[in-house]
Amino acid sequence: MIPAIGTIATFLAISLVCLMLWGCQQYEVYYRRYEGEAQLANAEFSKKVAVETAKARLEAAGLDAQTDIKRAEGVAAANKILADSLGGAEGYLRWKYIEMLEHTADSGHGQTIYIPTEAGLPILEAGKR
Repeated sequence: MIPAIGTIATFLAISLVCLMLWGCQQYEVYYRRYEGEAQLANAEFSKKVAVETAKARLEAAGLDAQTDIKRAEGVAAANKILADSLGGAEGYLRWKYIEMLEHTADSGHGQTIYIPTEAGLPILEAGKR
């Protein structure tokens, strides 16, 4: 009877080792599958974040464009009102020219300014003789 117990114990030990080897393989498959699923979920989440970020930038760019358009419309309206009050485009340009002269005189850099004559040509040597 004792040899039978040794045979049974050996059989159980071999069976336990085989079961552990099989279990390790199954655990490895299980671990790799869930690791892959976790990486896939992370990649999908990263893609969603990138898409939402791009959508937010697109929306912001659209709003910036609308802001620029409104600003340009306001400037155009202000310029039209100013030009009309100065007698048209020619008066507006003359006024801008005078502003430029005032700004140049205030800068104190001692620049030479050429003032156009009636013929549209500057007097280049008026002070030199």
